Amino acid sequence: MSSDRPVILESQDLRKEFDGGDNILSGADLAVRENEIVLLMGPNGVGKTVLLSCLAGSEVPTDGTVSVFGEATRGGNSSLDFMLQDSMLEPKLTGRENVAFYRDLHPCFTERWREYTEKLEVAEELDKLVENYSEGMKRKLEFALTMSGEVPIYLLDEPTAGVDLHNIQQFHDVILSQYERGKTFVISSHRPMDANIADRIAFMPDGTISSIGRPEELMAQVPTVVTVSGRKAIKSVKEFVIEGELFPVGGEVRGFLEGNHHLSAIADKIEGTAGTVEEIEPTYTDLFNYYIHLEGFR
Repeated sequence: MSSDRPVILESQDLRKEFDGGDNILSGADLAVRENEIVLLMGPNGVGKTVLLSCLAGSEVPTDGTVSVFGEATRGGNSSLDFMLQDSMLEPKLTGRENVAFYRDLHPCFTERWREYTEKLEVAEELDKLVENYSEGMKRKLEFALTMSGEVPIYLLDEPTAGVDLHNIQQFHDVILSQYERGKTFVISSHRPMDANIADRIAFMPDGTISSIGRPEELMAQVPTVVTVSGRKAIKSVKEFVIEGELFPVGGEVRGFLEGNHHLSAIADKIEGTAGTVEEIEPTYTDLFNYYIHLEGFR
């Protein structure tokens, strides 16, 4: 992704407050360039969906601006397709009737839905009522419909939520096929696996974007990651990791080594506990924990 490409979607100081004074967005700045994939990462409830809704024009921000192709917008835009979780399908219609409804509604709808429903293994379910679909099946049909629109920008809200690992890869293949055609994506997620396809990752811990960059640049800033096993050993190492935070990953815990500590000091501390400690290469899960839960060590 070249920095020479123009910014085609941008939010500046975006704020959104709902009735009751709940401030969901608190100054979110995001500039998305043509033909890039930006991944919004953060836990549930921090404003990712609201930010996407404001970018799409389906939510009006309390303050701040959104522009698409350099034009300020406060409403829907035909340059965008927006997949909002659990909002696209009519449950009392069959999958095929939902396709027909969306085709009539969307001026740029294409026949790609046929390819995508086959690829995502939902084609044989199209004559069933959507209310009888599993959550994963609904996601697959929503995704197929969204990606069948011929637009320059796609906004995808948690597209891989509730989808198994095999189908996550299928979703990624569809996204990348359109990316290769010059399309632009903003995708929200809390699943580290989605970082595999991102040009840049924007972390949202609390209603604003705290860090943004290319995955390799962000990864280079992550401190030494240590993995610890053994109940007694785990209790003994908190003083050596940033803010005393340890994160369960599988059957072990991981932490980020405080700058003035060394692995040998931890090994000495846990000697005799039957526990182990070792340094490992950081993963996207570690990246998520560092930039979300420790906010890049502030």
